[in-house]
Amino acid sequence: MDKKSRRIDLKRDHLRINTERDVQSGLTNGLERIILEHQALPELDFSRIDIQAELFSKTLHAPVFISSMTGGIPESIEINRILAEAAQIAGIAMGVGSQRAALEFPDLMETFKVRKYAPDILLFANLGAVQLNYSFGPDQCRKAVEAIEADALILHLNPIQEALQLDGNTNFSGLLKKIEMVCKNLHVPVVVKEVGWGISERVARHLISAGVAAIDVAGAGGTSWSEVEKYRLEDPQDYKVAEPFKNWGISTVQSIHNVRKASPDVLVFASGGLRTGVDIAKCIALGASLCGMAGVFLRAVTISLDELQKTIWRIIQQLKISMFAAGASDLNSLRRVRIIEK
Repeated sequence: MDKKSRRIDLKRDHLRINTERDVQSGLTNGLERIILEHQALPELDFSRIDIQAELFSKTLHAPVFISSMTGGIPESIEINRILAEAAQIAGIAMGVGSQRAALEFPDLMETFKVRKYAPDILLFANLGAVQLNYSFGPDQCRKAVEAIEADALILHLNPIQEALQLDGNTNFSGLLKKIEMVCKNLHVPVVVKEVGWGISERVARHLISAGVAAIDVAGAGGTSWSEVEKYRLEDPQDYKVAEPFKNWGISTVQSIHNVRKASPDVLVFASGGLRTGVDIAKCIALGASLCGMAGVFLRAVTISLDELQKTIWRIIQQLKISMFAAGASDLNSLRRVRIIEK
């Protein structure tokens, strides 16, 4: 099997396993221990609750992000089209899946091009940070951004996933300097994110020193990519190697705290097991500016655009009701509500 075919099979496996298997982390994201103090007399008009956000020179109707999922295979063309159309209608942000394969095989880039369906959204390009140790550099990052007319670039960190892949890229040495080089040379903001095992305070400090515009914590509690990779493994020994990492990682809540300890100013994106608008309200109250979901939207998009729109509407209504009940008229006031941690 040639290199291109292997890349396509990998992406196809990831999509199939995420839709057919239970790949949830064995840990919780910590949000069940967070309570926003209820205000029985909110002194607010619900119809005037404002959830609009400004980010990277874009206005979002809600601080919601369709987290990076797919691209690079024929099936992803339709999925990304529906995701983009829904994001455009709702006025929320969207990321595409890793564009590595499309940079290696340019004919695959078309599967990531969603700007024609969503001319106004905040759109994120996406590459694995480790590829900076495997011949990629600022030029390839620029190509990933320009090819899909993105507003920002996500560099994702996935050491456990790479270590479990049979042909994974596992040289993560010296990456910080290369991330810093990308931040200095790219014309759009750079966001660094984990893929589901969270961010420590130490890593947050390093990334901030490198000049990243935002950190997406992608904490434990949502999709476990060790579980996804486990189901790709054929050797029983490899399967057993992967099993315990279902319970590895830093929760989403602790990851947000870690980034906030590292800096009160850097933008925090919250993801990792978020499922409702109540979860989003809690993360905004903890200090996040944007909240990402993948699994919730992937399940909806496999049904229809209508189902996806209903899902987004439900999440936004839950966010607004949470703010109303917490006495927060807008996102800034939501960040000042009283938080009770159990």
